[in-house]
Amino acid sequence: MNQLMGGKYHHGDLRGELVRVSLDLIAEQGLAGFSVAEVARRAKVSPGAPYRHFADRESLLAEVACTIACQLAERVATAAAEHTDPADALAAAAGAYTRYLIERRAGMNVLYADGLHGPEQTELHEQTRRLTDEFLMRCLAVAPDPATALELMEQLFTQAHGYGTFQLDGVFVKHGYSVDLVVEKSTTAARIAIAGRTGAPIGHRP
Repeated sequence: MNQLMGGKYHHGDLRGELVRVSLDLIAEQGLAGFSVAEVARRAKVSPGAPYRHFADRESLLAEVACTIACQLAERVATAAAEHTDPADALAAAAGAYTRYLIERRAGMNVLYADGLHGPEQTELHEQTRRLTDEFLMRCLAVAPDPATALELMEQLFTQAHGYGTFQLDGVFVKHGYSVDLVVEKSTTAARIAIAGRTGAPIGHRP
C-alpha cells in the first residue's frame, strides 16, 4: 500500500526510499544521527510506516549497511581496475575507500555497527565479505604469504578509514586539506605500507 504524508507517494517502493533516505541521513549526520523516526520524517511517511517493511532499527540499518558495502566494493574495484601494477591497484583501492568514507560518512563503522552481527544478517555478511575480498585478493597478489596479506589488509583498512575520519572530524580541514589531497595522502600511505610488507618499490604514481 502506498503511504502518503505531506503529498508524497512512494508508488510501492517505500522500502527502497527508506534505504535511500537513511543513506543521505548518515552522510549528513553520521551514524549517531540515524534513527527510524528521522528517516520517516524525511521520507514524509508516518512514524510507524517503516515498521511495515523493517522489524526494527537494526533491520533497516542492516539493509543500509548492505548497500554501503556494495557501493564500496564497486568503488574499490573501479579504482583498482585503472592500474595494471598490483601494488598500485591496491593503493588505489585504499584511496577509493577513503573518498567514499568522506563523501558518505560510512564505511566499516556502519558495516560493523552494534546489532548487525547476528546470524540473521546473511546478506550483510555476504556483502561485507565481498568488500573485504576486493582487498584480500589484491593483498594476496603482492604479499609473500597469506599471513602477511591479512596483516596488510588490516593495516590498509585502518589507515584508509583513519584518513577519512581525520577529514570528517575537522583535523585535516584545519590544515586546509582538500578531499582530493586527503585521498592522495591515503593512497601514498597505502603504497608505503605495501612496500613495507612486501618490499615493492614505493614510487608515486597518480
